[in-house]
Amino acid sequence: MGDMIRLTAADGVTIDAYRAAPSGAPKAGVVVLQEIFGVNDHIRRVTDGFAAEGYLAIAPALFDRAQPHVELGYGPDDMKQGMEIRARTTLDGALADVAAAVKAASEAGKVGVVGYCWGGSLAFLAATRLAGVSAAVGYYGGMIASHLDEIPKAPTILHFGEKDKHISQDDVRKIQAAFPHMSVFVYPADHGFNCDARGSYDKPSADLARARTLEFLADKLA
Repeated sequence: MGDMIRLTAADGVTIDAYRAAPSGAPKAGVVVLQEIFGVNDHIRRVTDGFAAEGYLAIAPALFDRAQPHVELGYGPDDMKQGMEIRARTTLDGALADVAAAVKAASEAGKVGVVGYCWGGSLAFLAATRLAGVSAAVGYYGGMIASHLDEIPKAPTILHFGEKDKHISQDDVRKIQAAFPHMSVFVYPADHGFNCDARGSYDKPSADLARARTLEFLADKLA
């Protein structure tokens, strides 16, 4: 459904991105933000899924500044490599690349940002820091609890798993307390529950989170 394109950020850095377009005229744009495993087969399928729902969907390769063409699996060695590459990225650089993807997706109208794991944190920060974001959805973003002094400028919802070994329920409760009017959903699942390529995949939780995400985007991007 999609193909690779190039994006140029405001600082002149050029990165790859996976772009998937719907069969008809797009109703809005969606930027899909990766986990620490790159724009791999799973992220491309997620992006295709948003295109199938009528959105122009773009997944920027957020590791390109540190190491281009990263596509990892989900084994221990992949996890170690992903964390090492992630450590060589900067928040400012990643958000500049997200902004470039938002600009590209805006040809379809309003733009929502949906991110997973590292990308879930970046989706939240895109809502607090970037122009042109009309909605944000964060799945199990581990950095959110350390940025509670930042207020999203766009409507935002968050998804967490109550069995997540990387994000404590104390942190989730802090987020809920900081943003009492934000929908912060908690599922009986582990970290990465949306990814059907991981052992932590939980289909009922993933399906419910996706339904809530699509309903939210349909409302906010109309």
